[in-house]
Amino acid sequence: MAQLLILTSAPDAEVLPSLALLSHRTRQIPAEPAALVNAPSCDLIFVDARRDLASAKSLCKILTTTGINVPLLLVLTEGGLTAVSADWGVNDVVLETAGPAEVDARIRLAIGRQTQEHSQTKIHASGVTIDEASYSAKAHGRQLDLTFKEFELLRFFATHPSRVFTREQLLSEVWGYDYFGGTRTVDVHVRRLRAKLGDLESLIGTVRNVGYRFNVYEEDNERLPSPLRP
Repeated sequence: MAQLLILTSAPDAEVLPSLALLSHRTRQIPAEPAALVNAPSCDLIFVDARRDLASAKSLCKILTTTGINVPLLLVLTEGGLTAVSADWGVNDVVLETAGPAEVDARIRLAIGRQTQEHSQTKIHASGVTIDEASYSAKAHGRQLDLTFKEFELLRFFATHPSRVFTREQLLSEVWGYDYFGGTRTVDVHVRRLRAKLGDLESLIGTVRNVGYRFNVYEEDNERLPSPLRP
């Protein structure tokens, strides 16, 4: 059973009648940007585009621009199908007349694809979970408050387990070739990253007179993605 949210300009109307025959929990709120601020959490969003395609398109773009992490489905009349294109940013479309079996299948597939995509963007290593899709990381389930560069540094280390990098190499790979700061920048970011990792600080090891490496247990290596470079 999924938590569904319907955005509609006709909150008293039945946007997708088949939903009444399914066991999903459904909430309807006005299709307005202001209503999204306190919108309830959900597993999937339906946008009602039956009457006003232009407003629905604008709302979809707002949703995708702000980075929603749930599937976005469009409810249309048959005549509205010709107006939809990839730049709407929706995951799927469904006709208002669709039967319960079709609606349920579209919900199930959309949520399943989203879950699969999210799992493929996560890196797990020795208690650390890095979510590349949301630019966030956790240590033993605890959210890490990382800056962008700290996140990039942690991600780079985790995708190159046990490999030693000099400070110059880390500057080039994480900060970019056009960065003119000194190698002390790397030491400062490593120190801050270790502090935020807490009891997992030893994951970032120091190799004397060389640089740093990401220490992982052997059983974690199979779950790590292939290095970005050989």
